[in-house]
Amino acid sequence: MPDDSFKEFVLDQLSALPDLRAKAMFGAHGLYSGEKFFGILDEGRLFFKTDASSQADYTARGMGPFTYEMKGKVMTMAYHEVPPDVLENAPELVEWARRAILLAGSKAGRRRPPKPK
Repeated sequence: MPDDSFKEFVLDQLSALPDLRAKAMFGAHGLYSGEKFFGILDEGRLFFKTDASSQADYTARGMGPFTYEMKGKVMTMAYHEVPPDVLENAPELVEWARRAILLAGSKAGRRRPPKPK
């Protein structure tokens, strides 16, 4: 499977991160550092968790958000594709990943709006 070699490459590039693992999900893989879900590997592309502030670094380099189709609608998640030059540079990739991990661990990054009473 070609995606496995990409997955192994990404895991190797991110080997400096603590408790790193890739977990299969819906035909893709989720990247975790401990319990923090911070990245998505899908069809040979890597996406990291973003917020309004960090996504500017991705969009300024022409990188778009992670999207998927559900019931005929295109859904967008708060994850953006990592630029190829960052992907190839392990120390820089680890820094971008650390920022995504911080977002994944923040209350804003994992909290869902409260249900109405």
